[in-house]
Amino acid sequence: MDAEKIVNTFIAAVGRKDLDAALALVTADCYYDNVPLGEMRGEAKMREFLAPIFAGDGPVEFEIVRQTCTGNMVMNERIDRFTMGGRAVALPVAGIFEVNDGKISFWRDYFDNGMFMKALKGE
Repeated sequence: MDAEKIVNTFIAAVGRKDLDAALALVTADCYYDNVPLGEMRGEAKMREFLAPIFAGDGPVEFEIVRQTCTGNMVMNERIDRFTMGGRAVALPVAGIFEVNDGKISFWRDYFDNGMFMKALKGE
């Protein structure tokens, strides 16, 4: 599979709330930086961070607005939708993925933390 197809398959697994299938597409030492919340390395840390989002009420969706791929690098603009603390969140996100040897080895998301905090407060 090419890089874009791997990222799209990862995003589809997210949409099914299938954490195991999503994380099967990342390397054991994947670098994940969720700007501005912080960075982590490894599938186990990613699982710990993402599990509460996947376990929450309601759907989880990464709606791709725009996406481009060059070689092993995929960049997208998304609207990430999920429920947290009983509140529906729709958050504009810019994501960067690097794919090596058929798996995501680097993932960085950029978003406005102020907007995220307002959504959690229902503002």
